[in-house]
Amino acid sequence: MSERQDHPDRAFTAYDRPSVAVDVAVLTYLDGELRVLVVDHRLGGRALPGTFLHRGERLADAAERALRDKARITGLKFRQLRMFDDPGRDERGWVISMAHTAAVPVTELPPDATLPAVDSGVVDDELAFDHADMVRLAVDDLRARYAAQADPDRLLGDEFTVLDLRRLYEVVFDRSLQKDSFRRHVVDALDTTGRLSHPGQGRPAELFRRRGAAVLPAQAAVLLTGRV
Repeated sequence: MSERQDHPDRAFTAYDRPSVAVDVAVLTYLDGELRVLVVDHRLGGRALPGTFLHRGERLADAAERALRDKARITGLKFRQLRMFDDPGRDERGWVISMAHTAAVPVTELPPDATLPAVDSGVVDDELAFDHADMVRLAVDDLRARYAAQADPDRLLGDEFTVLDLRRLYEVVFDRSLQKDSFRRHVVDALDTTGRLSHPGQGRPAELFRRRGAAVLPAQAAVLLTGRV
């Protein structure tokens, strides 16, 4: 039997292995724009909140730690996007990163959070590493979910007008939406509150809330994306 077969642990450690990191693209909606949370990176410039995986740590736990330590955020629900594994993505060495994403109302973020705009998936700021690509992937994920449900992340809060919802969707999908067609596609996913918006917010309009899971009809994806 060969030495490698006699000593499986030695064979395992004979292979070079990358460092593993996690990064989190947190999207929100503010002042009529889609935004992403960024932090100052210790090597200079800005980046998504991220960190290296500790020995014995789960990816989700590392992502929670990154949000807590780098952005002062706790209790955020997020999900994995995909692994970024270009060997040259980090000038410090061979580092692969599992990208995560979340979308939350701006009220759940620190008041002094840095939130550059995201237009057509492009961040209005220069980000380190391949974090701009992670943001584009996060926007794609957001669009897929918003084509299936009415504001599933409650970016507008619990109550809103149909106009508020349409403006949000125009920002998310980066296209103008005809008001009557939009209303027809979303109205069955909403319940009226029986109240009107405050006059100070413009002409009073009927306030709605999401109905259950607020599932949108399959045809909504065609309207929202423009693709048959």
